[in-house]
Parts: sequence; C-alpha cells; structure tokens
Amino acid sequence: MARRSGLNWLAGGAAGAILVPVLAVGVGIPFVLACSAGILAGGGLVLLLAPRTPFRALDASGVAKGKIEFARELLTEADPAVERLECAAKGIRTELVAKRVHHLASVANGIFEAIEKDPLRIDRVRRFLTYYLPRAAEMAEAYQSLEGSPRVEAARLTATTEIIDRLDAAFTEYAANLRDADLDKLDVELKLLKRSLDEDLGSPAALDTAAQRRA
Repeated sequence: MARRSGLNWLAGGAAGAILVPVLAVGVGIPFVLACSAGILAGGGLVLLLAPRTPFRALDASGVAKGKIEFARELLTEADPAVERLECAAKGIRTELVAKRVHHLASVANGIFEAIEKDPLRIDRVRRFLTYYLPRAAEMAEAYQSLEGSPRVEAARLTATTEIIDRLDAAFTEYAANLRDADLDKLDVELKLLKRSLDEDLGSPAALDTAAQRRA
C-alpha cells in the first residue's frame, strides 16, 4: 500500500540533480534551460510517486465526511504497527512464527484497503485498529527480542507464540466480518431489486399464471 510518504521527494530531487548536469554538460543545453528541465522532470516525478490519499473519491462526493475523517485518522495512527509487523517478520528466525507474523501484516493491509474503499464500515474494525493491531506488533517484537536473548527462555517463547497464534485468528475474524458486511449489503440490494421487479413486472408466480392463460 502506498501510504508512506517522503520517498517521492527524494526521487524527484535525485532525478533533477542528475538531469541538470547531463543536459548542460553532456548535451550542451544552456544551463538555465537545463535547470528548468530538471525542475520540471523532478516535479513530475514527485507528483507521480506521491502517496495516494485514502478516500479521495469519497471526499469529492461529500458523503459522510465525518466518518471518512474518523476512518482516515484511525488508519493513519495504525499504519506504523503494520510496518513494525513487517519488520519483525523479517527478523524472526523461527520460520513458522515469521510466516505467522507476516500473515498478520498481510491481513492488516487487506483490512486497510477494505476500509479505504468503504470507510463507513470503520466501526466493524475499530477495536482491531486501536487495540489488537498495536498489541500484535508488540508481541512480534517481543518474540524477536526473546530469540535474540543470550539466554533462551523457552517458556516465554512458547507463551508469546500462543498469543501470536490467537491474534492471527482474531485478525482473520475481523477480515471475515468485513467480507460479511459486503454479503449483507448484497442481500439488501437483492431484496430491493426483487421488490422493484415485482412491482414493475409482477411476481414470478403471477407471470407464470399469466403465461399459462395466454397459452
């Protein structure tokens, strides 16, 4: 997910700094023109690589702005925890636990993307974002620290592993809740559509009876 910022400015500055001497010295373009071209190229790269703003399309529509802003704040505050999970997963030596922590980060990213598409569902994952996600990052970092300790603490490693396993189940449950919300929305839409069709065309039973009479 492209929520991290700052790299676009570094890339744009580097591109401009490289392009100016290439044009001025290598190609022979006047220095002023080379500087202008470098600024334009760097600025374009900054815009191209700029992190996307969640809910930008919804902002423009003016739909539920308060809920959108609330969702944006929660995602912004929770985002560092995902980075911590990804970093811990790379540092954990036990393969099974590393995969579990990586899965936690992957599920969290999926939940982020789902909320960015529909911020009105933020209440379904509020506790996940404010409690379970940061605690999961703490547990992953604790496991990594225990592994690196000069004295092996098997009991603590086992206890931490069990908590990480249970957190993985909780993460999966929250992701399923969001999918259930999509299905609930589909059920409502199907009912409304069926009602409209019945009003305009008649119920399937009535249509069958009419067809039999015509036959």
